[in-house]
Amino acid sequence: MKASELRQLSSEEIERRIDQLKDELFNLRFQLATGQLENPMRIRQVRKDIARAKTILKQRELGIG
Repeated sequence: MKASELRQLSSEEIERRIDQLKDELFNLRFQLATGQLENPMRIRQVRKDIARAKTILKQRELGIG
């Protein structure tokens, strides 16, 4: 998800999105441990999406963005 797409969401929606991404990351790690993961790059993408969303929330909190 791009930063511009996240900026259009409300803070509550972003927090819900972060929760969904964390759940997805947990499932991806579980699949990695059991050898069922098809696309290992997805873990990296999800981690970056979580960081991107948290950054936008922090910018809103500080009044930067």
